[in-house]
Amino acid sequence: MINIFEVNETNKMIEKENLDVRTITLGISLLDCVDSDLSRVNEKIYRKITHAAKNLVQVGEEISREYGIPIVNKRISVTPIALIGGAACKTPADFATIADTLDKAAHEVGVNFIGGYSALVSKGMTSADELLIRSIPMALARTERVCSSVNLGSTKTGINMDAVKLMGEIILEAAEYTKETDSSGCTKLVVFCNAPDDNPFMAGAFHGVTEADQIINVGVSGPGVVKTALEKVRGESFEVLCETIKKTAFKVTRVGQLVAKEASRRLGIPFGIVDLSLAPTPAIGDSVADILCEIGLEYAGAPGTTAALALLNDQVKKGGVMASSYVGGLSGAFIPVSEDQGMIDAVSAGALTLEKLEAMTCVCSVGLDMIAIPGDTKATTISGIIADEMAIGMVNQKTTAVRLIPVIGKTVGDHAEFGGLLGHAPIMPVNQFDCSAFVNRGGRIPAPIHSFKN
Repeated sequence: MINIFEVNETNKMIEKENLDVRTITLGISLLDCVDSDLSRVNEKIYRKITHAAKNLVQVGEEISREYGIPIVNKRISVTPIALIGGAACKTPADFATIADTLDKAAHEVGVNFIGGYSALVSKGMTSADELLIRSIPMALARTERVCSSVNLGSTKTGINMDAVKLMGEIILEAAEYTKETDSSGCTKLVVFCNAPDDNPFMAGAFHGVTEADQIINVGVSGPGVVKTALEKVRGESFEVLCETIKKTAFKVTRVGQLVAKEASRRLGIPFGIVDLSLAPTPAIGDSVADILCEIGLEYAGAPGTTAALALLNDQVKKGGVMASSYVGGLSGAFIPVSEDQGMIDAVSAGALTLEKLEAMTCVCSVGLDMIAIPGDTKATTISGIIADEMAIGMVNQKTTAVRLIPVIGKTVGDHAEFGGLLGHAPIMPVNQFDCSAFVNRGGRIPAPIHSFKN
């Protein structure tokens, strides 16, 4: 049971340290919406989502009011649409009509985002997968709340380099489609290695085929809480530092567990997982980079950054798993550039480069996230960056991801504005040496030797 001391402590975290529940995400299986007729597919999808999620926003707001816990977003994730539309969709434009339906349903029930305009192609692409992928730029440009993801590799299967090459082209095309808004379409598109089935965070959320018909997943976030706790042990040993992070992560996860259980009870939908990721925002005092500075770095990106991030990520997981029986999703520290003012400051100071961020992704929860790059970056260069990140995930048996934003018409020294939780970002330089001969080889990078577990 949560006692009065914990309640008072939690209230302080909420009022002064930016603690929030970042999202309640309702996962919905659309497998029963498969049909050979496209109009019936769209009708079934709209009907199922609007029925299943009709009370989601209301319940989230009620819990927030009653417990005094900010719940920033209410979201939906659905079964990867490449699986659902395959029988009915014959062109990319056909798939885009499903994106329209998802967006319409999201508006109807009032959620912030809906994820699952996705394809899983780590070993190969079906014709449906390729059609969906080619529809992504069109779909993201004409919808407001739809998020898209593509899983390109895994430890078990290797990396689908044909899909990696294609996604470099698709990301550039999505940037071009939305160039009037600083290529904002790319902020809703992420590529993965080892994508989890139960991630509640956007843009990568989808409802995996191993999940129940409906499920409630909650994502908590508290970088400001961790930083405030570490201020009290400044100069202490690593043992004290680690214990402090673990205890703080435990408290943050307890809040998520409470909200998840209550949302599950009120909606009559099973509780899935709590994702205990430290997800920053552009707000001052809500930064993962600031935690790294509190650990002892002048800026994120200074020597020692990867070690500090590894420590932080591990202690967050250790503390969180003691607070909830079902921890899942990504769970750890996110390092998006545009969504973290400390990261933006580090880039602006010259302390943080794309190469250092890549090194940091070896030990963090996600990968190269919300990074704005010059709009004239070649598609093969983007594919090369993706391939590097997929390799890190594959070899280290962890989730990695890439969300790059080539901002059309802008270059290094310029700034991109995305607004809200997506923030703003300086345009970062990209290595200009060519990798096209590598990217254009075609085929698959095989799984590493340690993937053979059977």
